[in-house]
Amino acid sequence: ARDSQLAREIEAALPRELSREQQLALVRAYVKDNFVDKGMCADFAIHDKGTGNPHVHIMLTVRPLKENGAWGAKCRKAYDLDENGQRIPDGKGGWKNHREDTTDWNDKGNVEIWRAAWAACTNRALEAAGHPALVDHRSYKRQGIDKIPSVHLGPAASQMEKRGIRTDKGEVNRQIAADNKLLKEIKARITRLYRWSKAETEKPQTQQSSLTALWEAQQQLNAPRTRTGKIRALQESAALFSFLQANGIQSMQQLHEKIA
Repeated sequence: ARDSQLAREIEAALPRELSREQQLALVRAYVKDNFVDKGMCADFAIHDKGTGNPHVHIMLTVRPLKENGAWGAKCRKAYDLDENGQRIPDGKGGWKNHREDTTDWNDKGNVEIWRAAWAACTNRALEAAGHPALVDHRSYKRQGIDKIPSVHLGPAASQMEKRGIRTDKGEVNRQIAADNKLLKEIKARITRLYRWSKAETEKPQTQQSSLTALWEAQQQLNAPRTRTGKIRALQESAALFSFLQANGIQSMQQLHEKIA
């Protein structure tokens, strides 16, 4: 048929830390365990133009093989049955039916399985070669990492960037890198504030910091000596006062709860 599915292709990045022989061994092991042992025929090709993006293309059959070596059918017709196990007429002289796949190779759940298997195989190969495991098939969000993923440049943009030509995708990735750096700094600052406020709240009740004590503590932390430093400290003090007032914070306990 003109719209038939002839094959399935999988593309995966190869770790640059591995030699060509190690990359070949990795691909062969992965293909055998996940595809050939399931009954598929597999053909793969490694592409490496020396641009820092080695990868493999794996092409798989979508039809099973019969015992005599002939191709089998991808699917078969199955009749719908009623509660008595009898075929249901379709009102046109035939029987109601539906299509059933002869294998589970088209199950969309395989994508997650194959991705996870590639990550596991790659990490085993890296560790065997004396390198730390680096690959995780999950997104940053699924890993619980507060980080924005970069966009894929592709070969054309990668080459232009290497020649010093700034591209739109490259600009996006530079902005993402700057944003991730800022997120990391903010997270570290909040962590320091959280630990400091927690330590203050754990002091005896009689020493609980009021708004005034909190203000004095902030002043002690910022004891500038230069005129510029004093101006900056005054601006920070004004920002702190506005924050406390806007959030109704009157004690260190309330500040700790807000930071938490």
